[in-house]
Amino acid sequence: MTLNKSLAGWGLLVVLGLNLRPILSSISPLLGEIRQATGLSFQSSALLTSLPVICMGLVALVGVRVEARLGERRGIALGLLMILLACLARWLMGQASALLVTALLGGAGVALIQALVPAMIKREFHHRVPVAMGVYSASLMAGGGLAALLSPVIATHFQQWQAGLGVWLLPALGALLLWAWLPLGAARNPQQVPAFKGLRNRRAWLLALYFGLVNCGYMSMVAWLPAYYQQLGWGVLPSGSLLAFMTIFQVAAALLMPVLAQRGIDRRPLLSISLLAQTIGYLGLIIAPQEYPHLWVALCGFGLGACFALSLLLTLDHHRDPRQAGQLAAFVQGVGFLINAVSPWLTSWLRELTGNFVSAWVVLTVTVVAMLLVTRVFSPATYRTDLEVVAPSHA
Repeated sequence: MTLNKSLAGWGLLVVLGLNLRPILSSISPLLGEIRQATGLSFQSSALLTSLPVICMGLVALVGVRVEARLGERRGIALGLLMILLACLARWLMGQASALLVTALLGGAGVALIQALVPAMIKREFHHRVPVAMGVYSASLMAGGGLAALLSPVIATHFQQWQAGLGVWLLPALGALLLWAWLPLGAARNPQQVPAFKGLRNRRAWLLALYFGLVNCGYMSMVAWLPAYYQQLGWGVLPSGSLLAFMTIFQVAAALLMPVLAQRGIDRRPLLSISLLAQTIGYLGLIIAPQEYPHLWVALCGFGLGACFALSLLLTLDHHRDPRQAGQLAAFVQGVGFLINAVSPWLTSWLRELTGNFVSAWVVLTVTVVAMLLVTRVFSPATYRTDLEVVAPSHA
């Protein structure tokens, strides 16, 4: 890439990432007001987080067809437009049914972008894929943290919770205009791509399950961390700022760990450190949530931020060809996000069953420890240029 195009590419990664999580994280700090105004139960309100994630999974699974039919230019533009319209509808309408529809619309927009960005990274940043994936992941998480921090402030300023949800149409509009102006992203490519055989390959499924389970804590934390601390007596703004504090460490880990990963090809040591950080954080939320809340949240954030970036990087390691790497990343994200979608709902179900969130943190702890054991399977010796020829015995 030329210098100008390179700078534009890095800027676009940041701008696109910033728009992919406010549709989720703007909900949780305002959940008490939303439930009071709409009458949603805990399990019903969990759908506001789960439905977008389900969309992310389903759209990602057909990411290859999306790329062939729309191309990156039109696909990402359509995704940003859908996010913009979802946020606008949230500002104008406050009914429970409207919120659920916007969750689907915004989730589909986020899913379109997430399905197309990995292949773009592999092509545009082929010499610096780990760093580019880190910048993208960090921006994504920063957007979530900003929404958690600013949504209650904006809602208080305008004296309506709808404003706290709807204001995120502004960054979506800015990103859409920037995307239209800058000449990045591949156009529609009708050329036949070798069929992806992930459905018959155990390694592809293992990568997908691993991605889903090491990252499922993020969706539960985004949906319920403020509610957990509000249940412990915290106010709306302090609990929302705690989620934003978690994001600082997510962003730091998403930037730092992929840079460290460039020094070698084995991702397992850094993944293990990330999963250990999550484990200690969840144990802290269980044992001493009030004593050192910022420490536990920081550890969870660091572990989650690193795991997201490193697990995607691990997936891209399995292919050299950008389009085939994009196919695999779409499959892994598709299955993974469908797993993630269960997490907020399961947390809400356990909350209603037991009366608190501790049981949900226990489930997350057990899951992360199990994934720590699975991590040793991903030896670089088992990678192949073409995933289709990975022997099932190596999975």
